[in-house]
Amino acid sequence: MDKQADLFPPVSWTGVDDVVIVGGGLAGLFCALKLSPRPVTVIAAAPIGKGASSAWAQAGIAAAVSPGDTIEKHLADTIAAGAGTVDEKIARLMVSEASDRIHDLLQFGVPFDRDLEGRLQTSREAAHSEHRVVRVKGDMAGRAIMEALVTAVRNTPSIRLMEGYVAEELITEGRFVSGLIARPEGGRSHKRILFPARAVVMAAGGIGHLYEITTNPAEARGGGVGMAARAGAVIADPEFVQFHPTAINVGKDPAPLATEALRGEGCTLHNGEGHRFMLDIDPAGELAPRDIVARGIFAEVMAGRGAFLDCRKAVGAHFKDEFPTVYGYCIDAGIDPATEMIPVIPAAHYFMGGILTDAEGRSSLDGLWACGEVTSTGAHGANRLASNSLLEAVVFAARIAGDIGGMMPEARVNPWKDKSTLNPDVEVIDDDEAMKRLRKLMSAKVGVIRDGDGLREAITQIDAMERANQACRFANTLATAKLMAAAALTREESRGGHFRTDFPDEREAWQHRTFISLEDASQVTAEVTGREPVAATA
Repeated sequence: MDKQADLFPPVSWTGVDDVVIVGGGLAGLFCALKLSPRPVTVIAAAPIGKGASSAWAQAGIAAAVSPGDTIEKHLADTIAAGAGTVDEKIARLMVSEASDRIHDLLQFGVPFDRDLEGRLQTSREAAHSEHRVVRVKGDMAGRAIMEALVTAVRNTPSIRLMEGYVAEELITEGRFVSGLIARPEGGRSHKRILFPARAVVMAAGGIGHLYEITTNPAEARGGGVGMAARAGAVIADPEFVQFHPTAINVGKDPAPLATEALRGEGCTLHNGEGHRFMLDIDPAGELAPRDIVARGIFAEVMAGRGAFLDCRKAVGAHFKDEFPTVYGYCIDAGIDPATEMIPVIPAAHYFMGGILTDAEGRSSLDGLWACGEVTSTGAHGANRLASNSLLEAVVFAARIAGDIGGMMPEARVNPWKDKSTLNPDVEVIDDDEAMKRLRKLMSAKVGVIRDGDGLREAITQIDAMERANQACRFANTLATAKLMAAAALTREESRGGHFRTDFPDEREAWQHRTFISLEDASQVTAEVTGREPVAATA
């Protein structure tokens, strides 16, 4: 227990929950629905669907459902984008189950686009060899999927919603996770609530808010990864962060996104001098893998020339109808994308790293499963293929539901209190000064472009922040930042979403995944700082 726990001791909930799911995004809600009619408690910091990156996903879900496409082609594209570190067995499993999960989503009411003959309509995105991204109204897939799932969850009596509860700490007995502690009122309450559980599913999202420029909501600050790491879970590939190349550069936090599908439709990138610079970098130009496009844009921005997405010819007057979400973002910023170029900048978008899980979503701790962006299944490797993220979330959420049902066929739970939606309008507390410093540090030293000196400086400053910190929730965030910086320093090469100017090439010796514990990261920190490591676990 940390100092916060001593100040605010947990209050036990009446009875033991059968399954507790942390997170109200796509992975958590889909898992809860697939577990139905088994009793499930969903703990979410914000109202379900509102604090989740899933709701902002514009393009859709990748699945080999169009004529001429195959599972083998989808697998090959996934492996190619993953830059040599994809777990092929896991990736094959994921793409093989894509069609079934699309069917599930249709059953839950997701209105995927169809052509005139009633077949699912698909689009093509960067690094895909076929049109295979199933979408909704061009760029509204994430929102439509989440709206359908939220409605389904609220209509499912076996799911108890605890909205406005921020999970802070996993409770362990040896290597077995036996529950968690959460703080009500969006983390503002002095009361901490204990949720004993037979099974805990972590679906708490990613790490984008660790960076100054991100497309992720404020809730995505690495809490789930850090919580699991502090409980002793193995973390995989935390150095690999995908920066979306084309966030709209208008000073908003989170940064609105100009979907990948625009470049798939033929939109081009130019600097402030009008030069189409991506053709100088990669023969695929704007359809090169995201890490390459992100670095190309970043270089133009850092050189002072800026970067702009030109949609005037490829989309033009049809922009409002074909990409209404992006159109709305642009109009709000005073830009007409049908007649003006859109200023863009790379933004932290997706985390390939996370809690190490197997094919059934099991972590290295008994009693703890995980799904969605909080995990590292190995399906993405070093650089996620566009629109595989929502697919991974639903595939492994469903597999977890099946695994829990197989391991614990009889649901055992005491009678619940009434279904709770405590303070559904609550929001996560705004960034304090320490969080602002951390975001600035991560962007400068553990961002799009890295080097050894910068990473050592990041590790040193994170260590100092850990020693000064007394808050449990921020301890989780700092733990994740430390894991990311330590793994990035250790990997002396450039691969996928990890690029170092002092080791700019891939190295065969590093063509493998990273597996790291918080104790390992603390040892790296001690070697950098020359100080005894702080406690690695809660």
